[in-house]
Formats: sequence, structure tokens, C-alpha cells
Amino acid sequence: MKRILITGANGLLGSATAKRFVEAGFEVSALCRAESDTSSLKEIASKITIVEGDILDIMSLEKALENIDYVVHSAAVVSYAPKDKNRMYKANVEGTANVVNMCLAKGIKKLCHISSIAALGKPNVQLKLSATDTFIDEEQKWEDSPINSHYAKTKYLSELEVWRGKAEGLPIVIVNPSVILGESNWTKSSTQLFKYAYDEHRFYSEGNLNYVDVRDVIEAIYQLINSDIEGERFILNGGTVSYREFFEKVAKLFNKKPPVQKVSPILTEIIWRVEAFRSFITGKAPLITKETAKNSLMKFVYKNDKIRRELNFKFTDFDETIKRVSMFLLESH
Repeated sequence: MKRILITGANGLLGSATAKRFVEAGFEVSALCRAESDTSSLKEIASKITIVEGDILDIMSLEKALENIDYVVHSAAVVSYAPKDKNRMYKANVEGTANVVNMCLAKGIKKLCHISSIAALGKPNVQLKLSATDTFIDEEQKWEDSPINSHYAKTKYLSELEVWRGKAEGLPIVIVNPSVILGESNWTKSSTQLFKYAYDEHRFYSEGNLNYVDVRDVIEAIYQLINSDIEGERFILNGGTVSYREFFEKVAKLFNKKPPVQKVSPILTEIIWRVEAFRSFITGKAPLITKETAKNSLMKFVYKNDKIRRELNFKFTDFDETIKRVSMFLLESH
């Protein structure tokens, strides 16, 4: 039986990935921190081994990788809040280096690193709402640009650790998902976009949303782990819609009023500053940061030709995805 370790297995993507490999007959080990909420793994708890540990704890990582064939590295800190900057660099860069080093030491057959389209970087284009779409594929070279977030920088640096591992003999694949849409808690990850529509907020930005169904991400991971492909990266992007279209369609599914007021660049600058002040006073994470505000106005499109070509891969229809996720959220509300 093939044995696989999944780091960050209690998250939206990690738990869904664990379920996919259990269904395929793999012996699955799930690396989770001691204090983490593992309720997302409840459905398969009796079929997996939950290993208590941390990618920043070398000893626990070494123990978790005993007798493992494959690794899916999903653990990461995702944040655009300034206060989380140091924690992101620690977990995303140093943590990934630890995973790579231990995979090399243990002779792992293949490491699948879950990165992000953010790690590709964004070309330093002028921020103009009338600008046409800027297309990005796997050949995009990292540029030091003011529109690259600290999260993006940590994911880029974590990829450098994975490429180092490849140079030292570790078989690797990297996937770069866009915004992952899937069933989760109202207040976590991308489901906050659905909640924004449900709460009938007035504003929308003119930028693009690049999205991918969580089911497509885990299927791509599964196929890549089981393929002969290695030393490659793949953008996982189901498609691109405007924020206005996204909120209008989701609001309709919720029978709510969609946002009607377009946010200007000037208003965006005001909003993130107000949020920063509110966060400073209350101690709560800002709903919008300088980084997310600027990115919400951008018109980038991430191309998925490579994964379609290499695996004959088909992505889930956008309307099907948002309907499934919206119904799940309504039923769990």
C-alpha cells in the first residue's frame, strides 16, 4: 500500500486532499499541530493516522516521515495582515525548508508542494481601472514589485526551497492554485467572499477574481502524485470573473441584493486606512489591508493551458461550483 503524509491536513485543502487519497486506497498520515481544530477530518478519522507535530519542529517532522512514500505539503500561513508578516516568513519559508530537507533525508519518492498563484509574482503594471487584462502563465519571472504582498514573497521563497530540493535529487511537483472555492466555515478562507455577498455589502471592486474549485485542486494533486511528471509547476485556475459578476451570481443564489457601488481607487485608499485604524484600536484583524485593497483592483488572468495539456485536465464549471458551495453554506448556517 502506498503511504502518504499530508501537512496542514486539517485545513480546507489539506482535509479534502486527505479524503481523496483515502478513497484511492492510500495509507494516509495527517500532520496537524497539537492545538489545531481537526473537525474537518472527522469523517475519515478512523481511516487515517493523525500525527501531532509541526513543520517547524524537526523532531516531530522526522517522526512523521517514517515509512512514508509521498508527501503533499499543504501547511502554510495565509494572511495579508501586517502583524502576521514574521509568522508567515517563519512557517512558509523555514517550514518548507524543513520539509524539503527531511524529504531528502528520508528518500521520499515525490513531494507535491502546494504553492499559490501569488508566488508567480505580478508584473509592475500601472494601476488603471481601464487597463486591459494582463495574462500570466508558468513562465512568469518574479519581479520585485510594490503590488506583491508579503504572503506572495513568502510563497515565492518557499518555492525556491523546493527547487533547491529538486537540484539535490528530490522528485517534486508544484501546484499554484488561484483562490480556492470550496465548502468551509463561513469565516474561513475564500468562503468570506460568499459571506460578503450574503451580508449584502454595497461595494464591489473592478478587478478580476481568479478561482478554482477545491475538488479540481485535489484531483490535480492526486493525478500529479501518481504520474511520471516531476520537476514541473502547474497553475490551477478554473477561470477568471470580475468581482462584480462573482458577487451578483452568489447574491442571487442567496436571494440577496448584490453590491451596486463600484469602488474607486481613491475610496479604496480610504477604506484600507480606516480598517488599519480599526484594527489598531480593537486588536482584531483588518477586513481589508493595503495589499488586498490594491490587488482587488487588478486585472490579472492566470492561464491554465499547461495542466489541461499535460493531464487532459478539465475544470469544474463556475456556476456549478458557486451553486454547490452556496447551498452548503446555507444548509450549515
